Amino acid sequence: MVTGNDARIILENVRLQKPLIHNITNYVVMNYTANALLACGASPVMAHAYNEVGEMTGIANALVLNIGTLENEWIHSMIIAAGTAHKKGIPVILDPVGAGATSLRTHTAIKILNTGTISVIRGNASEVLALADNNAQTKGVDALHSVTDAIEVATMIADKYSAIVAITGPTDIVTDGKQIVKVHNGHKLLRMVTGTGCTATALIGAFSAVDNDYLKATACALAYFGVAGELAAKKAIAPGSFMIKLIDELYAITPSELEQYANIENV
Repeated sequence: MVTGNDARIILENVRLQKPLIHNITNYVVMNYTANALLACGASPVMAHAYNEVGEMTGIANALVLNIGTLENEWIHSMIIAAGTAHKKGIPVILDPVGAGATSLRTHTAIKILNTGTISVIRGNASEVLALADNNAQTKGVDALHSVTDAIEVATMIADKYSAIVAITGPTDIVTDGKQIVKVHNGHKLLRMVTGTGCTATALIGAFSAVDNDYLKATACALAYFGVAGELAAKKAIAPGSFMIKLIDELYAITPSELEQYANIENV
């Protein structure tokens, strides 16, 4: 059972503990996700060089791997960092950006999963489907499938890799292969700003850094991000202003407001 009270407690702990989140992420979103983590109360670091990622992960509280702009050296760095995180016992969150669009992305995501180090997978429906079926297609990094299309596959992937799987969309789905939690927060403007999915993944890293029930942490992080989106949309007139207001709301929202507005359904 995941509740708004859980979200309140985890957000309080993020702001109290200020966990260090190591991101090996794509350069389209680096600045925005770093600012989102700061607004949340966490501390971001973006280190990609293969000859320092092990050391950096060694001092982090969570590791976020995002395959949005891949290079061979970055893939090598991700494998090294994931191994260090696993040995240290900190969560590793994988964002398989664009899996299904190209063989490099799909094969890299599966290669990382096969290391057995991943705690949480967060993607859209098409990306999650691609992890189970190489023929599943995406439109660049956008989903061509609905969340409903991918629920059964998500539970299978969660069971296969002993990981939490989160599919984000109009309604977010989070599963450990047995339990399913739905998060009904969010706003349509989130789809009009690049990197919002990547930002959600980074925030899952922050929430998972302070609560090792990763199903609960993931659902609560998505509720937090969705509530911030709802509040930002009330003050924004278009995507540009929304992008800035979203950072503001991630900072301004109080734990008690999160508890009040979180719309979490335990299926």
